[in-house]
Amino acid sequence: MLSAKSLFQEILDNDESFRLFCSIAASGESQGGWENARIAALVPQSERPLAPKITRHGADEDKHGRIFNALMKKRGLEPVPVPPETDYTMLLENHGIGLAHDKLKSDEPLTVQDIVTYLSHSRVTEQRASEQMELLRKHFADHPDLGRAVRMISADEDNHLAYCHEELLRFAAQGHGRAIQRTLRECALAEIRIYRDVSLAVMDHMGRILGWPRAKAAVLAAGIHAVYAWERAAGWRRMVSLKMPERRDALGGPATSAPEFA
Repeated sequence: MLSAKSLFQEILDNDESFRLFCSIAASGESQGGWENARIAALVPQSERPLAPKITRHGADEDKHGRIFNALMKKRGLEPVPVPPETDYTMLLENHGIGLAHDKLKSDEPLTVQDIVTYLSHSRVTEQRASEQMELLRKHFADHPDLGRAVRMISADEDNHLAYCHEELLRFAAQGHGRAIQRTLRECALAEIRIYRDVSLAVMDHMGRILGWPRAKAAVLAAGIHAVYAWERAAGWRRMVSLKMPERRDALGGPATSAPEFA
């Protein structure tokens, strides 16, 4: 039976597919770490109290990248170059999701609107990350090799999402509500399209590595298109709602260290 668990188990059991999966994940997390570090450095003076939380967010992302690299190292594997069509973070940036890298590479302080835009984009992408890690936690929380990594990363992603909700609600109360809702909607509609394209590209690469028959590849592609159709019709709305999280000040502390995988 074709299921999310059986599909990922197949990817996990093959060194080449596992190496590609971890390489893609590590690259995206490391990129997110750099972006958050630069945003923290450029936070406008009026929002300096937010800088430690953004720094914590970036440190978590860096940690996740190290975890995926450590999982490869444990199996004697080296990272592989990430195919451009599977590079979720790069494609988001190319489509204007997130703050432009040219802006982040300069020393010009960001504006409050830039921070609102950053948080809105993060709220959408962290929804995706939280859901993906929740799925992995459901099936692999007790896995002898992946379990600790999955549990730690999943908890971090939940914290990131909670932080985005809380901070966006704070900015909405200050009069940025319309800008937030407009940005959330634009970002969500772009993200679901990019996620579909990246998912199709990743499955295409995995299919070639694992030798999937054409029928299996077609079923998986159809499933990806069906998810996109649902998200385009209604599912995107889950990415734009805001509510005060149960856990307040989720990033109000130092980042936890990455576990050892020796």
